[in-house]
Amino acid sequence: MRNIKLLFIGVLLFITTLIKADEGMWLPILINQNMASMTEMGLELTAEDLYNINQSSVKDAIIALDRGSCTGELISAEGLFLTNHHCGYGEIQSHSSVEHDYLTDGFWAMTKEEELPNPGKTVSFLVSAANVTNKILSKIPVSSSQTERNSIVDSVLMQLVEEATDGTHYEAVIESMFHGNQYYLFIYEVYSDVRLVGAPPESIGKYGSDTDNWMWPRHTGDFSLFRIYTSPEGEPAAYSEDNIPLKSKHFLPISIDGIEKDDFTFIMGYPGSTDRYLTSYGLKYTIDTYNPVWSKIRGIKQDIWKVDMEASDKVRIQYATKFAHSANYWKYAIAQNEALKKLKVYDQKLALENEFLTWVNADASRKAKYGNPFTLIEEAYELNNEYTTAKLYIRETQIVGAELFYFAKVFETLESALKKGEEAKEIAELTESLIEEIDLFFKDYNAPTDKKTTKALLKLFIDDIDAKYYPAYINKTVLGKYKGKVDKYVDDIFKKSIFTEEARLKAFLKTPTLKVLQNDLVYSATESIFDYYYDRFDEYREEGNLKMQEGMRLFVGGLMEMNPDKPYAPDANSTMRLTYGTVGDYKPADAVHYSHFTTLKGVIEKADPNVREFNCPQKLIDIYNNKDYGDYGNEDGTMNVCFTSNNDITGGNSGSPVINGKGQLIGLAFDGNYEAMSGDISFEKNMQKCINVDIRYVLLIIDKFADAQNIIDELNIVKSEAVPVPEVGEEELVPALEE
Repeated sequence: MRNIKLLFIGVLLFITTLIKADEGMWLPILINQNMASMTEMGLELTAEDLYNINQSSVKDAIIALDRGSCTGELISAEGLFLTNHHCGYGEIQSHSSVEHDYLTDGFWAMTKEEELPNPGKTVSFLVSAANVTNKILSKIPVSSSQTERNSIVDSVLMQLVEEATDGTHYEAVIESMFHGNQYYLFIYEVYSDVRLVGAPPESIGKYGSDTDNWMWPRHTGDFSLFRIYTSPEGEPAAYSEDNIPLKSKHFLPISIDGIEKDDFTFIMGYPGSTDRYLTSYGLKYTIDTYNPVWSKIRGIKQDIWKVDMEASDKVRIQYATKFAHSANYWKYAIAQNEALKKLKVYDQKLALENEFLTWVNADASRKAKYGNPFTLIEEAYELNNEYTTAKLYIRETQIVGAELFYFAKVFETLESALKKGEEAKEIAELTESLIEEIDLFFKDYNAPTDKKTTKALLKLFIDDIDAKYYPAYINKTVLGKYKGKVDKYVDDIFKKSIFTEEARLKAFLKTPTLKVLQNDLVYSATESIFDYYYDRFDEYREEGNLKMQEGMRLFVGGLMEMNPDKPYAPDANSTMRLTYGTVGDYKPADAVHYSHFTTLKGVIEKADPNVREFNCPQKLIDIYNNKDYGDYGNEDGTMNVCFTSNNDITGGNSGSPVINGKGQLIGLAFDGNYEAMSGDISFEKNMQKCINVDIRYVLLIIDKFADAQNIIDELNIVKSEAVPVPEVGEEELVPALEE
């Protein structure tokens, strides 16, 4: 029987005028500055309930996946945690094959013994955070140049990290905040035995896929379940059959009361990156160059991949994760540009900069301290724009575009060992580890697809980029030896290189030689690409980077001094943040009004058996027809799927818990809305929405669709009163979909 705690509560009358979005991804260590506002909006917890290093608090239920790529939250006493389906997509895909297609069919472990390990996946818990600004800035003489400043900061950072972790198994990192004006030390406990427990099929967890990505209304059950394991002593440990489930320090109770418009919500998670202090100069480059280039290259690559994925189930499974990662930010770049222009963000930036300069110039001491930081910033962009664009092209065409070049880089260790003349034993150990890399790569690789992609992207790079930024192999080999015949060059790569066939590469590793490796068409290109990408470009950009660092430090430091009573939130940088807001609807355009929630009826209305993105499972249709919603449906016979709130989130927040004022889980954040993709640069109070999957839909899928009673029994599900199960017939029935 599921563990449902009945909460008998009186009717509370709560009226608030503060229902607008609160901009800011706040550091939990400093959350006291926001408590009055949060309490007035509906928070019933204390600051100590949210963040406490001496006893359990909400922060102990929040985890960073893979050091910040996504967020998860503990939901049981035994290390069970929720995150998004797209956050677990790589693991689901890695366990899938044509014979066991967990992407299409879903996966559910009915016992702990059936849970699947995931080598390389980690979860991190924040142990503590501390402001170490004074310890760092006090070491920097006033007259220091930016170069001297960087050197001193790096030295002090290293010392503080060593002191913080000495004699412990913890990891530590010091992050710069406000562009070098503040520094914070974060200490983490990292676990590496993470096992897949459950995931719905793509037809639920990825419903709507690329068509609906970044869009509202949304009908996606974007969730997956994992469990953390520890050594028998409860310490972080590598995978072992002897490991035991984590004993959770804190986990979130789950509310099935449902959501109403204007309900208070807060989110704790690990947002990856924002650029809220970006100047008008940076914004112009983003709009005019960076986003168009990004979307253009990825669009070409994805069109090639999509054709092959639609023609073969094997290729579809192999490229599912890669395509999803690429397409996500391809669409983001397009949407961000549209929003930045429509919302006139450039004008907003320019107005702020003019206000800042007026404030600086009104006082001689301020003028001496801050000068005109925008002169430095403008010079930095003039120096670096061309280099930055060329580097972007190299990354998108030859590092994350053509697959072989990036793969070949792992053989650098072998080249180094062969150059040094290492003993046969050391070479054998090294080749054994490389065989593991080969197995992983070729499991999800299709040579004909990559050949077409490589041809298209190399041609694009040569056509669009000035020759002075070509890696050496292009001038020497592609344009020299092959006289610019890209197709011929790529054909020879796939005909002659040891890297294009698994058997050929493994045969080479039986008796590896330096000559064969260095003369290989792929490997020689790889060395050239990465030498240029990491070394030459850093040399090109060093002067501009130093000007940018100094200019931004002065601007942001001055901005906070100009508005001393305004609480500023630092840009996201994969450290734990808390954001708060309310559930709410929005009006994106004239005569368009979006409700704050969607229902299962919308899933059925979108269903199309001929389109994979909208191929709704028959069992879900049966649940809808029978109104078999259990405790998770609404009194009116409907079943909620997703909802919107105005919490301030970005990439990395995927999988973050949406929590009500009582500290109970009500949803999982998984997306932002298309109309406000400018949010990473400028928060739009009236338009920006966080798209969340309703926790009741998650429970419905686990309980009624997957019949995973073992998972339901493990949860602490709470409700105020029983929700009556509606009679069949309150909504129209729909016929079974024909395959």
